Amino acid sequence: MKVRGLRGATTVARNDRDEILRATRELMEEIVRANDIDVDDVASVILTMTPDLNAAFPAFAVRQLPGWQWVPLMCATEINVPGSLPRSIRVLVHLNTDKRQDELVHVYLGEAVQLRPDIATR
Repeated sequence: MKVRGLRGATTVARNDRDEILRATRELMEEIVRANDIDVDDVASVILTMTPDLNAAFPAFAVRQLPGWQWVPLMCATEINVPGSLPRSIRVLVHLNTDKRQDELVHVYLGEAVQLRPDIATR
């Protein structure tokens, strides 16, 4: 079994607590579904948001998922690169798995599809 990195991202329409939590929850649920993840196999998760978002901690949404309250979670601010995609929430899941890198399904929702169109699921 190896530790692999699993990526995902989504966007929200505005800096609103409920919208940030909903979008984060949707993203994590889709990552779990697409990769058939058992929470016990997750080592840690890093979540970032662009500087224009600060109405909620995205980790709060992840902690509400069954079993995820025990997973180490960390939030950070994404680098503020001029012209980058605004209102974005990104995630990096460190996962213990037997899957090869090319078997992982990275999940990009909403406008975040443009971040990685080569591997985006929608």
